[in-house]
Amino acid sequence: MRVEFKKDRNRVVLYDEKNKLVGESTFSLSDMKWIIDHTYVDESLRGKGYASKLVEKIIERAREKNIKIIPLCPYAKREFEKHSEYDDVLFK
Repeated sequence: MRVEFKKDRNRVVLYDEKNKLVGESTFSLSDMKWIIDHTYVDESLRGKGYASKLVEKIIERAREKNIKIIPLCPYAKREFEKHSEYDDVLFK
């Protein structure tokens, strides 16, 4: 599995070993904030931690660029609630 950040499309994507797109997390931009608005992983891969890898990649980039995140999609919101180590990028 490969996770890639696609800044030009405001998303992080997950590819399987056959280079098939099997997951994504999308975000929109607003005043130096990224709003995570959608996270999806193929049904056959759910429950294996891939969705969290997508959200983690967005968080990693946000830290590099000193950008705050608003987790709007339900999955991202739960991830931020479960992981206090993400508080540094959470927009409050």
